[in-house]
This record gives sequence, structure tokens and C-alpha cells, in this order.
Amino acid sequence: MTEPLLRVRDLKTYFVTEHGRGTARAVDGVSFELHAGETLGIVGESGCGKTVTSLSILRLIPEPPGHIRPGSVIEFEGRNLLALAPAELRAIRGNQIAMVFQEPMTSLNPVFTIGDQVGEAAIIHQGLSRKAARARAIEMLTLVGIPDPAQRVDDYPHQLSGGMRQRVMIAMALVCHPKVLIADEPTTALDVTIQAQILELLERLQAELGMAVLLITHDLGVVAGQADRVVVMYAGQVVETAPTTALFDQPLHPYTEGLMAAVPRIDAPKSRLQAIPGQVPAATAWPSGCRFHPRCPHAWTKCKIEEPPLLGTGDHTARCWLVQEPARRKPAPPSQ
Repeated sequence: MTEPLLRVRDLKTYFVTEHGRGTARAVDGVSFELHAGETLGIVGESGCGKTVTSLSILRLIPEPPGHIRPGSVIEFEGRNLLALAPAELRAIRGNQIAMVFQEPMTSLNPVFTIGDQVGEAAIIHQGLSRKAARARAIEMLTLVGIPDPAQRVDDYPHQLSGGMRQRVMIAMALVCHPKVLIADEPTTALDVTIQAQILELLERLQAELGMAVLLITHDLGVVAGQADRVVVMYAGQVVETAPTTALFDQPLHPYTEGLMAAVPRIDAPKSRLQAIPGQVPAATAWPSGCRFHPRCPHAWTKCKIEEPPLLGTGDHTARCWLVQEPARRKPAPPSQ
């Protein structure tokens, strides 16, 4: 196996809350690796720390109230991004590592044209003139499938549909041909047909440009179709990591099982969707022991007291004592 392009080790990103409510441990010891050309999916429900993880990689966490704890390591091509001077980090951010944010309408500036915003990174990082940047912007709008790019380049964000704005966001991220693209919920606000188009576009561009993709989503269907490997997060931690096929064939963590049971199945259209009881606890008060134990159907006394490490063999691990004691797994209730 080649050296990873991006390596995150024991990442801890905490936020000091107002009115003395304690410290929110939003990301609490997350580790994973991303290799050149692969797609790594990070999945979990809202509040698990997915987006904070991605913002930490680019050091976009507002400080204060947020801070990345000492001992955290984020390496890109062997360089620790957390130790770089601001100027060195700016040379990487938006150039070698780029990000597509969740909400295109709030991420695009309403008073600048599409062409100005797509070409800006090329001017900053590659020293292009205004004229050359405009030509590059038209080239990028063509690449992401926007019709009439020579006319659209002078449009403003409000003149485009949601799907078009998301394509513009992708064009902005790819204008410098980054080695890593972080896509944070790239299809959340879009209808189903546009979602499929955007995902096909990302897949095609990844094949053409050879970049690695960190795909952050709560949608297991997206992960199943796009990712090579999957990291499942819950309560600020990685609770399972595996190649995509292995994860869907045999999930080890009860939380992963719960996420899968909540997905509609085309082969069982009348079966009742299973909800995971309870809710994600507050980041200021993670439970003791296994953080999933208050919602877990298999939990026993050990789960409430001892926090499990990532257990398992090879490239499939889970933060669950059931990996060591599978006999304690209770039989699944009959499906309705």
C-alpha cells in the first residue's frame, strides 16, 4: 500500500460553550487515512462531528470558541497542516485541498459574478491574469456541464437554479485541479434527479482528474454507490471503518446496523423502517463507556463502564465489545 495522501491521527476539536455549559468535544480522537485516487465516505447522523472534521482539515474552525487540541495530527503529503504558517496553509487550501460546502447559496457571494468567483482561486494560486482567469472559468463551467458557459460566466448566483449553483461550487473547488476534494453533503438541498447528476459528475471528474475524494454525508445510499471505503462516525468518534462492500455485507457496530435499517429497501418496499431510539447526546456530556450504549439494543454493564477501542482484524474494525463477545448479540426482532 502506498503512503496515504492525507492522514488524520487522534484529531480532537473542542468548542468552549457560552454561559459555562462546558466544553463541547465535537471531534474526539478521530483517525483515518485517504489514499490517492480513492473515495472515502464519512457517514453519520447530524451532530456526530463529520463537518467539524472536514473544517478542521482545512483549519477553518473559528478560534475562539473552537480549538484543535495539541497532539492532533493532520498530514498532507507528509506535512503536518496544523504546524504550517498561515501563508503556507493558504498555498494548500483551495489549491491542493479544496472543499465543496453544504449550502451553495450561502457559500457563493451574491454581488460577484459566477466567473469572478470561479476564477478567483486561479488568480490567487496560479497567478493568472483577469482575462486568463475568465477563460479558465468558462472552461471549468463547461467541464461541470453548465449550458452556455460563455454567457453564464457573467450571471450572478441568484440567476441559477440550485443544481446549477452546486455545479458552480464544484467548478470553484476544481479550478486549481486539487489532489484532495472534500465534498460536504454535496447533494443535501437538491432533488433526487439532480442529486444523481451531481454524484455522476463528481465520479466522472474524479476519474478524469485523478483526485482523492473525502465524501461527507448522512446518506448511506450515496456512500454505497460512490465510496471505496467508509468511516462511520457517532458522538465525535469513529465507530466503524471498512471497505464499502464489507460494511454493507456485514456491519459490526449496532449503530451502523441501525443506520442501514433506516434506509428504504427496494427489495422489501412494504417493510417498516426501523428508527434508532433516542438521540445523539450533547457534545458537552458524552456518556461514559461506549457512547452508543444508551441507544444500543445489545448493551450490557461493561458497555456502560468501559469505552471500547476499535476492535477487529485487518481493514474492518468497530468500536464495540460485541466484536470480542459476539455471543452477547441479541437476535433481531422480526421485521414487519
